[in-house]
Amino acid sequence: MIYLFLADGFEEVEALCPLDLLRRAELPVTTVGVGGKTVTGSHGIAVVADITEDELCDHSPEMVILPGGMPGTLNLEASPVVRRAVTDAAEAGAFIAAICAAPSILGRMQLLRGVEAICFPGFEDALDGAILSKSSVVRDGKIITAKGMGVALPFGLALVECFRGKAFSEDLKRAVMAESGT
Repeated sequence: MIYLFLADGFEEVEALCPLDLLRRAELPVTTVGVGGKTVTGSHGIAVVADITEDELCDHSPEMVILPGGMPGTLNLEASPVVRRAVTDAAEAGAFIAAICAAPSILGRMQLLRGVEAICFPGFEDALDGAILSKSSVVRDGKIITAKGMGVALPFGLALVECFRGKAFSEDLKRAVMAESGT
């Protein structure tokens, strides 16, 4: 299962765009509300999560996704359930994805040492031991990080690519951007 965590103050586009793409790809993704089932984003948009963090009992995720936003990133990091899910994913060799400020969580958990990563400008110091990328979206092994809301679509497509491959991801990109492919 793929788990996308939502905490009050999350950046809506960074969560909902990848969620939409993953569901278009027919991947099993569940949204997890930190602090309750209804979670309000940083721009006042309320989202009803599929389950709450208290209902999460699967400790073998295929992927954990952390959207950024403030104070959403801080609220995610404060959750023992989120930290456990990230740790479980890392120990199992599952995918871990974070965008905007959220890669700082991975850095403070010591998961980015020697890993190429990117984050929203100003959070680089929290990427403890990371190799800072010049790319807006970067995958290094099982870690996928992205710079911010403006690259939510490429970030989501990178997540889809992890499970469906590059050709599928490119086809999905053409479909959602109404491109002819020529």
